[in-house]
Amino acid sequence: MSIKLFERVKPQHQAHYRPPGSPKDFFLGSVEFLRNLDLYLVFSTAILTAIGLVMVYSATRNLIPSEPSYYIKRQIIYGVVGVLAMCFFIIVDYRLLQRWANLIYGLVLLSLVAVRVIGHASGYGSAAGSGGAVREIALGPIAIQPSEFAVLAVMISIANFVDGHVGNYTRGDVAKMSLMALVPMALVLVQPDLGTTLILGVVLFTLLSVAGVRIRYLAAGVALAVVLFVVGTQVHLLHGYQLDRITGFLNQNCNNPLNYNLCLSKTAIGAGGLRGTGVFQGAFTNNQYVPVQYADFIFSAIGEQLGFLGSLAVLLVFGVMAFRIFRAIARSADRFGQLLCAGVLAFLVFSVFQNIGMTIGLMPITGIPLPFISYGGSALFAFFIAIGIVLNIERNAPGRR
Repeated sequence: MSIKLFERVKPQHQAHYRPPGSPKDFFLGSVEFLRNLDLYLVFSTAILTAIGLVMVYSATRNLIPSEPSYYIKRQIIYGVVGVLAMCFFIIVDYRLLQRWANLIYGLVLLSLVAVRVIGHASGYGSAAGSGGAVREIALGPIAIQPSEFAVLAVMISIANFVDGHVGNYTRGDVAKMSLMALVPMALVLVQPDLGTTLILGVVLFTLLSVAGVRIRYLAAGVALAVVLFVVGTQVHLLHGYQLDRITGFLNQNCNNPLNYNLCLSKTAIGAGGLRGTGVFQGAFTNNQYVPVQYADFIFSAIGEQLGFLGSLAVLLVFGVMAFRIFRAIARSADRFGQLLCAGVLAFLVFSVFQNIGMTIGLMPITGIPLPFISYGGSALFAFFIAIGIVLNIERNAPGRR
């Protein structure tokens, strides 16, 4: 029997034949792709981003009278790029991150070192009372804050390490995993950026716990962190304004000048009452009474304009997002995916708790943005990438494909 090369093979059922790449195939493939996505997580991300855009515009439209849309235009660009980054990490198999874990970690460390050499202070850092902290690297018209991506790099590196080890962890294993976080933590702390340093510590503790590290090692780590904090305050490793924030948190009397930002923030939130003053109607927001209300203190604008009910609705959306990420941990196909989801959950939950807590006096004031809502590109990119990774892990979970 002879076979003719390049002979067109006709399908047995010509009536049902569709050439590959036809519009119908594309449509069916798109439907299947969306079916495998966690749409609750997608929609909660979209809702928070939309709320952020409204609040950023409300808090910044009077900053530059000649160009009221200056900040919102930049935030929209950040959002579009962030969504594209999220889509990329949804499509590309998350397991490839294991192959590139060492390279990602090395590049982030290199960028943190570069901050000390060619970095510059952020555009709103001085207003926030950050003492002229140098945290950004200028890349043409944009500025990147590497510390935000350090959180993702630490997650990927520790998850990769854990995935390659089976059984009980020795002290050496725990030390290696701890160093993966402690080195970038030290580089971030000297910027100085106490807020991101705390996030890295929380992520490290979470990953070690989920990995199954013995309780005595975890307790020893917490005790060591407390000792280092006390020593840091004594040898002035922490900057003066950072100590002032902690001191102000312990004594929240509004007669104390250290509590200026906090008292204004709480007053703005209280002015919103149950239903809020209305979008674009808040006196504190419109008159820029609360410092950096579009970034670190964006929740005070939410509390004033949307009131208690609106603030509660925002928290509920964050709750949905956290629950879906927690669900992804249980559904993950491997330990690497579980550790990544656990790290993202810690990253999100602590950022929300710390940011909102500092605006209402439950936590010391640190420069941690409210995810998807605060103004700024680097943090927004990092959170979009984190959600993209979780969506990818969920999409590849057993039973989803």
